[in-house]
Amino acid sequence: MPQEQYTHHRSTMPSSEGPQVYKVGIYGWRKRCLYFFVLLLMILILVNLAMTIWILKVMNFTIDGMGNLRITDKGLKLEGDSEFLQPLYAKEIQSRPGNALYFKSARNVTVNILNDQTKVLTQLITGPKAVEAYGKKFEVKTVSGKLLFSADNHEVVVGAERLRVLGAEGTVFPKSIETPNVRADPFKELRLESPTRSLVMEAPKGVEINAEAGNMEATCRTELRLESKDGEIKLDAAKIQLPRLPHGSYTPTGTRQKVFEICVCANGRLFLSQAGTGSTCQINTSVCL
Repeated sequence: MPQEQYTHHRSTMPSSEGPQVYKVGIYGWRKRCLYFFVLLLMILILVNLAMTIWILKVMNFTIDGMGNLRITDKGLKLEGDSEFLQPLYAKEIQSRPGNALYFKSARNVTVNILNDQTKVLTQLITGPKAVEAYGKKFEVKTVSGKLLFSADNHEVVVGAERLRVLGAEGTVFPKSIETPNVRADPFKELRLESPTRSLVMEAPKGVEINAEAGNMEATCRTELRLESKDGEIKLDAAKIQLPRLPHGSYTPTGTRQKVFEICVCANGRLFLSQAGTGSTCQINTSVCL
């Protein structure tokens, strides 16, 4: 066993040198690089902490919320002016008590009412040129719930006690109009006019035209005709004047024509009687019965 003896011999030999010391660690340029990276990391941590504190200070982060946005039991409370760059979904939007709620937009403001299938049922668009509303029915009511205005595909209803038109040209109705009363304001004139066509007033139980504190005029260019098919035409006044009736002249050589005279009964009825050399009204008194 020569190898084993040699090994044992070496181990039993006294050592003339001291114990060898091995240094454990990082020295030289490696140590300097490590310290540099540690220092750089500490600087980044401090900068990050300072930026975080600055952001919290600028954005006004608190336990209740951020800036003008507060988190309450009822939802979010936003104070001051706000700008939304993306769609806003909310169940209810209201202003603070005593303050108004404003919606501002550079183009338009659109309000959509959707159903469960996200289909638009009602839409309100307020633009720079017009205000448009899309829906099956449009209604305007008072605080007590009384209907003031209603419009749908079938009819337009005005529920106010009085409809006033302040335009200088009045109101134009291309078709018929149905109303129980047409009246002007006090001390104002009422004019019903059809510039190019005819004007017809019809009522199954009668048409009444009354001027309580002024005159009433009916003017036409060609003929004015008063006709009653089954009844009478009454002119009830203290004086009835026909100032522009033509005056006839006697011509003995002229052709003889049938001439009538107007007779008046005691009850005011008028009738015609063929004229003679004298009055013939007494002969036809049966008309007055």
